[in-house]
Amino acid sequence: MGEIDKAHIEGLTSRFFRAGIIFVGGFFALILSLGVSVALGVTDIKLATVWQAVFAFNPELTNHQVIRELRLPRAIAAALTGGFLAVSGAVMQGLTRNPLASPSIMGVTHGAAFALIIALVFFPAVSNLGMTLASFIGAGAGVILVFAVGSFSKGGLTPVKLALAGVAVGGMLSSLSTAISLHFQVAKQMSFWYAGDLSSTSWTSVQLLLAAGAVGLLLAVIISRAVTILSLGEEVSKGLGQNTLVVKALGVIVVLVLTGAAVSVAGTVGFLGLVIPHITRFLVGTDYRLIIPVSAVLGGLLLVLADMGARLINAPYETPVGAITACIGVPFFLYLARGERSGL
Repeated sequence: MGEIDKAHIEGLTSRFFRAGIIFVGGFFALILSLGVSVALGVTDIKLATVWQAVFAFNPELTNHQVIRELRLPRAIAAALTGGFLAVSGAVMQGLTRNPLASPSIMGVTHGAAFALIIALVFFPAVSNLGMTLASFIGAGAGVILVFAVGSFSKGGLTPVKLALAGVAVGGMLSSLSTAISLHFQVAKQMSFWYAGDLSSTSWTSVQLLLAAGAVGLLLAVIISRAVTILSLGEEVSKGLGQNTLVVKALGVIVVLVLTGAAVSVAGTVGFLGLVIPHITRFLVGTDYRLIIPVSAVLGGLLLVLADMGARLINAPYETPVGAITACIGVPFFLYLARGERSGL
């Protein structure tokens, strides 16, 4: 028994050490990618100038103003949004034991986006706080609608049935959003944002994301051990004395806060919350105490890189960042769905 305990402790220590290396390496890669993202654009700026604008700002220099007021908040917002969506996807997959769960597939992002468009069309003077609140409400409504639709299927909810319900509800909400925007002649204004857009971010957007992250990420870390146990099964979790209803309720709050804030700033950036948690589990194992922080870093890194690609692929015009993440996520989703085909 002592040898088994020793082997278990050694394995746990090894996983934590590996996760620590990946987290630190990913964090430094994220910082570097932020610098490169700020430097690249219609007019390329040297990294040395970026450093000076951050730590020795001179308001009389145009490049410094561009960096401080336009490029830096956009890069930081991309990192935070990517991290939020990745953590939301990881928590959703752990709570539902569904490898296909993610904010974009389970109706969360489309619900939030639909609510935002309603708010923008019918309440054009709504504040940033009001937009965020609408996003939270829409995200919650989207989740409820997906589970309601999926519950009508025979044989109960399987991962693929739940994912198909999410895709169907997401498509419906997207169509309704398009119809509303066309009727009220705001389609051009909404279309790029609905496809995922970081071009209009500001320091106010960053402040909003930081406030949401302070709540959502902290709560995600607090429940990470409970999510790990719950991911083993409902019976196992209850047998170990967990209140599964409380854990699920807190997990839903995490998803709604993080996804709602992300969508209110960047629009519907799809599939990032699906891909990153799977990559993270492959790298660090199934312990959500490791998955959540590593997913946050890798998600931020991926979206910063995707945003750079969105600006450079068809420069000087911008490609929707959601199109970049979809190119990565759609094949990954089909691969996972193929592996779950027995649940159909």
